[in-house]
Amino acid sequence: MAKITKKTKKKKVKKQVTKGRVYISASFNNTKITFTNPNGDVLCWTTAGSAGFKGSKKGTPYAAGEATKAACEKAKSFGMEEVDVFVKGVGAGRELAIRTLASSGLKINSIRDITPIPHNGCRPKKVRRV
Repeated sequence: MAKITKKTKKKKVKKQVTKGRVYISASFNNTKITFTNPNGDVLCWTTAGSAGFKGSKKGTPYAAGEATKAACEKAKSFGMEEVDVFVKGVGAGRELAIRTLASSGLKINSIRDITPIPHNGCRPKKVRRV
């Protein structure tokens, strides 16, 4: 008969990252907060939808603040202390998300706006002939 061997599971070690980046993507419909290490590898993320808001309430500043609080708690479990903030989009939650980051105890080194801006825009429609 074959012997039954017991497999021992190794305990997963959580990464300790003291400095990282925060990407805030604020659209009209939702707000996403992503914490990464300095190389850009994602550690944790949260959205206003995953924070419990549905429908048009996801795009509100309050929902963005609550989502940011939840993301900060996750990031602090990795040992996060200092962050560089990158904001993208024109949604209502972008300002409150940054304020919530500052009030949660994380040190903000820099804030950059990386919203894409068209340099010439789309080609205009052709002239309508009646």
